[in-house]
Amino acid sequence: MPELDNCPKCGRIYVKNLRGMCDACRKEDDQLFDKVYQFVKKRQNRTATMIQIVEATGVPEETIMRYVKEGRLKPAQFPNLGYPCESCGTVIQSGKLCLNCAGNLEADLKQHEYEEERKRKIEEREKRTYFTE
Repeated sequence: MPELDNCPKCGRIYVKNLRGMCDACRKEDDQLFDKVYQFVKKRQNRTATMIQIVEATGVPEETIMRYVKEGRLKPAQFPNLGYPCESCGTVIQSGKLCLNCAGNLEADLKQHEYEEERKRKIEEREKRTYFTE
């Protein structure tokens, strides 16, 4: 049996789907996407900034960022589009973290692994029992 949920936009009950919204909100979202896509696909608008797209289409910035994050608008085709890094807020075009935050996270992880290995070796050393006669 299909799962029911409340639409996050309007609150109506709908059958859960991949888009995560009811049919009415999905249709409205598709219309907003078409408005943005029709604007940016014109040659002179391909390098438009987020602010220029918002002003020209009236579509909220958060919605346009969601389209980029979902892969509906490709940054390779529209180089000035992006969304914020989940850690620091820097505008990125793929993934969840910018290169700087990803590097910091990787360094922290390596440091943690080093500390865990060091603790394990200390515990091993302390468990050794020496018998003398």
